[in-house]
Amino acid sequence: MSVPYYVAPEQVLQDRADYARKGIARGKSLVGLTFKGGVLLVAENPSKSLHKISEIYDRIAFAGVGKYNEYDQLRVAGVRHADTKGYTYSRSDVDARSLANVYANYLGSVFVHEMKPLEVEILVAEVGADVKEDALFHILYDGTVMDEENFTVLGGDSDSIWDRMEEAWKPNMSIGDALKAAIKTLSTGEKVLKVADLEVAVLDRGLLDRSFRRISSQELSKLI
Repeated sequence: MSVPYYVAPEQVLQDRADYARKGIARGKSLVGLTFKGGVLLVAENPSKSLHKISEIYDRIAFAGVGKYNEYDQLRVAGVRHADTKGYTYSRSDVDARSLANVYANYLGSVFVHEMKPLEVEILVAEVGADVKEDALFHILYDGTVMDEENFTVLGGDSDSIWDRMEEAWKPNMSIGDALKAAIKTLSTGEKVLKVADLEVAVLDRGLLDRSFRRISSQELSKLI
């Protein structure tokens, strides 16, 4: 009788983590940061039709890096979950924390039980009544949730981008200053990102009800 091939569980999980990290690192980076007027999301994304940043609910946004088809499925599931909860209970009951927990449970389950993990990192952001109530939940491929303060970085060479963002971020920045800081942070070496290379959206604290809005190329050019 043949002996089944054995691999230690620790090695299986390590291999899955390495596989997911390599896939995510090949993608382009994204940063989310708080500023005086809300939450700014900036991604290196030359595509005008495949969005990395989207609206989930009234004051909640979603952003993803990695394999587009995988994080877009997560976005759609998040929209459905938020709509169902808001309809069943109240719109005020839909918050970023509970949505982040749903995503974390799903990603963790796939990472442990499925053959291939999802090659994604996602961000669930929520704008509050003031800066102290803003929320940035960074969720990794294995379901790990990080409740970030001030800013977060997803995908690409995240370590070096994080260091630059830590130097550039300042409290109570204007949207123009926050945008310049994000672009400078995402630009690497001789490569300076231009308007055509960027996808930018904001959760605007000053808007009632639905606070998500995309920043057009024309507005972006004026701001920077």
